[in-house]
Amino acid sequence: MPSNPPAWLLATARNRAIDRIRRERLFAQKRALLEEPAAHPGADASLLESEFPDERLELIFTCCHPALALTLRTLGGLSTEEIARAFLVPETTMAQRLVRAKRKIRDAAIPFRVPAGERLDERLAAVLAVIYLIFNQGYVARGEIAAEAIRLGRALNALMPSQPEVRGLLALMLLHDARRDARTRGGEIVRLDEQDPSLWDAEQIADGRRLLESAIALGGRGQYVLQAAIASLHAAQPRDWPQIAALYEELARLTGSPVVELNRAVAVAEADGPAAGLAILEGIDLAGYHYLHATRGELLGRLGRPEEARAAFARALALAEDASEQRLLRRRIRVLDR
Repeated sequence: MPSNPPAWLLATARNRAIDRIRRERLFAQKRALLEEPAAHPGADASLLESEFPDERLELIFTCCHPALALTLRTLGGLSTEEIARAFLVPETTMAQRLVRAKRKIRDAAIPFRVPAGERLDERLAAVLAVIYLIFNQGYVARGEIAAEAIRLGRALNALMPSQPEVRGLLALMLLHDARRDARTRGGEIVRLDEQDPSLWDAEQIADGRRLLESAIALGGRGQYVLQAAIASLHAAQPRDWPQIAALYEELARLTGSPVVELNRAVAVAEADGPAAGLAILEGIDLAGYHYLHATRGELLGRLGRPEEARAAFARALALAEDASEQRLLRRRIRVLDR
C-alpha cells in the first residue's frame, strides 16, 4: 500500500495518460511513413517529431476541452481546496463541479485526444488559465509548482511563438517569480514596499521585460500582457502608481474581475490617497475574500480610523488560511494597538 494512496493514484493516472499520448503519436508517425514511404527517406532512423515540445503541455491541451478545474486537479497537482480558493468559491461547490465534469466526460463520451493543429487556438485561453492558476498556487509557498508553471509557459511559447498572450503570461510569471527571495524573511511575508530590491533576480526581470516588449510588438493588449506590464512597473523604482492604476483600470474593463478592481483600488490609494482607494473598495462585492478586508484595514489605518481598521483586519484574519498571512495580519493589528 502506498504511503499516500490518492497522490499515487493521481501520479499513476497522469503517467498512463502520457504513455497513451506517446503510443498514439508513434502510431500516427508510423502510419504516415507507411502511407507515404517515398516522402520520408531514411525514416527508420528519424521519425516525425510531434509539434508539442513538452508532453505535460500536450496533456493539458488534451484535457482543457472538458473542464478547466478537472485539468487543475489532475495535472496541476492542486487539491480541491486550492482550486476552490483560486475560483473564489466554497470547497463543496468546487467538489460538485469536479464531479459534474467527470460525469460529462463519461456521458458525452468526450474523446481523450490531442487537438489537431488548427484547433489549438480554440483551447489556448483555457490552457493559459490553467498554467496561470498553477503558478498562482505556488506563488507564495510552493516554489516547485511555480517553477513547473514557468517551464510549461516556456514550452507553450516555443509551440506558439506568435501569440502575444503566451509571451505576456510567461513575462508575467518571470517578473513575479523574480522577487521570490525578497518576498519572505524568516518565514514571514515581506510587503512589496518593504522588500530589499537587491534580492530580486535582475536577469529574470530583464528576460520578462524583453518578452513583454515582444508581446506588445505583436499587438498584444490582452489580460496577460497588461498584467505583465503592471508587474514590470512594480519592479521599477520609484513606482509609477498613476500608470499602474491606469493599467488596472484597462484590465478591469477587459476582465470585469472584482479582484482586478481590488488591485486598482490599491494603486489608486497610492496615487491619489487612501480615501480615493477606499471609495473604490466600498463598491466591490468580495465579502469572503480576506485580501479585500486586509486592504480596507490598511486604508482605514492610514485615514486615522483605528477601530474600523482593527475590525477589518480581524475579519481578514478570520478568513485567511495561510499561516504566514495570518502572522502578517496579526502584526498589522499590533501596529494599530501601539
